[in-house]
Amino acid sequence: MRRLLLILALLASPALAVQPDEVLDDPVLESRARELSEGLRCLVCRNENIDESNADLARDLRLAVRERLVAGDTDDEVIAYLVDRYGEYVLLRPTVTGANLILWLAGPAMLLGGAGIAVIALRRRPEGKRRDDALTPEEQARLDTLLKE
Repeated sequence: MRRLLLILALLASPALAVQPDEVLDDPVLESRARELSEGLRCLVCRNENIDESNADLARDLRLAVRERLVAGDTDDEVIAYLVDRYGEYVLLRPTVTGANLILWLAGPAMLLGGAGIAVIALRRRPEGKRRDDALTPEEQARLDTLLKE
């Protein structure tokens, strides 16, 4: 039973595509590389980070991250290098500045605008006949004859 649970746990865990020849000897640098890789998108696989992707371009990106770290770059410099080279699309979490700010704010603004329009439309609609209005005697007589039939 324990073996089965172990096998299921291994199958359910995300498969990392990092090859043994890519792993840095310095555990601190390797840890930094893994943290950076979590936020970098594989340009082939779309919404998969480069550590989980088997694509050749993802391998190139992993190697570039490790090369920059070994060269002494800070985490921000490594990210800036990759963004300069591949564009902001390489980031799984885009920045909230510049033109992206419009995209970040457009959704909530449209939601609030739609809610405002709905409130105004509901307040301006004409009131119909209320349910508590009594029937006229003619209407009541007609209803009674219809119900008897």
